[in-house]
Amino acid sequence: MRRRMLFSTLVVAIIAVMLLGLPLGALAYQTVYNDNVSQLRREAEVIGAEVDSQLSSDGKVDVDHFSLVYPQRRIAITLPDQPETISAGGWSYDPDDPDGTATLRATAATPSGVKVTLWRDTRGVRDNIINAWSGIASLSLLAIGVAVGLAMLQARRLTLPLVDLAVTAERLGSGVATPWGHRYGIPEADRVAEVLDRSAERIAGLIATERHFATDASHQLRTPLTALSMRLEEIVAEADDPQVVREEGAAAIAQAERLVEIVENLLGRARKSQNPEVEAIDIDVVLAQFVADWRPMFTKEGRDLVLTGQAGLSAMTVPADLSQILATLVENAHKHGAGIVSVRRVETGQSVRIEVRDEGPGIPEALSGRIFDREVTGGNGTGLGLALARHIAESEGARVELVSGAPTTFALFLPLGAGGLARATGPV
Repeated sequence: MRRRMLFSTLVVAIIAVMLLGLPLGALAYQTVYNDNVSQLRREAEVIGAEVDSQLSSDGKVDVDHFSLVYPQRRIAITLPDQPETISAGGWSYDPDDPDGTATLRATAATPSGVKVTLWRDTRGVRDNIINAWSGIASLSLLAIGVAVGLAMLQARRLTLPLVDLAVTAERLGSGVATPWGHRYGIPEADRVAEVLDRSAERIAGLIATERHFATDASHQLRTPLTALSMRLEEIVAEADDPQVVREEGAAAIAQAERLVEIVENLLGRARKSQNPEVEAIDIDVVLAQFVADWRPMFTKEGRDLVLTGQAGLSAMTVPADLSQILATLVENAHKHGAGIVSVRRVETGQSVRIEVRDEGPGIPEALSGRIFDREVTGGNGTGLGLALARHIAESEGARVELVSGAPTTFALFLPLGAGGLARATGPV
């Protein structure tokens, strides 16, 4: 591209110089020629006046005087009523035998009838014309050089943004999705750069979404898989009792169905293709099933998981999301807390609050302000569970808060359920 721009600019500059230079050269030739002819005519007029003066004073023409004063001229003087021509001047040029010599000729006549014809060679004229043409050629070359220099600067200014934009596109193709932020002062190139930067931001967002989905899915699926493993272990341990096998098998199927539901919810959030459809539900049913699923894990470790508080409450939520949020809070208490873990529900007038409390040492004060940030953990956890729980709650108009650091108490605030209400109207 740069080579084509330079070549096209050079061609345009040469054509422009020729269109201007050739007429200018012809004009210079004609001007120099006319000036020299006019000068020669004036000299002839001066010689005629001197001849008139000499004739009036001496009665004759002083040829030696004219030969001395005009050494580079050939002068022919014709007097009135005299057929012979008087030759003078210092140049031995014979008009009757020019021998190919290029000359200029001028004629002048005086009022007394004296006719003067003057010749000179054209060497000086040629030198003047050549000098004029040399000046025009020098200016033309200078103009072409300036045009080429400007073309090089302009080509560099136009091609460097294209090279830079190509590098930016290559970076995007290689997976480096950070906006470049370069601007070039060229509206078209700046527009392309802005589009590439916006594309980089969108790609970065998609990559972050996929990464979060992978980490969130791995975290959220771990708990149902643990519960499913426990049920399968019970089936193996009670293989001799068909009733127990049936009960544990049904529970295992329920956990498998819960896994499918969790995967679908995570995929929907990752793709941003669905909003959670909240509904008024009896939270006692969800909490009873949840405690029944988790209690065996605490019982094996000599701990207990209890359900307390008001019964018969209704809240606007998604059952699967409620189970996921509670699973995160209870797992946090199981892993980082101690003693009995209580799940308490209570109506606060505008919402239903579900508290999860343990009897452990609590959360350090320095950590309590960042406990919901991603990858922030006080132990060996992933730091994803609480952040994901808050995100799920906020997506359906609820919220999760740390209400006490010691003992550790988390609270989930759900919109209060109402008869016939199908969706929450806003955050609590």
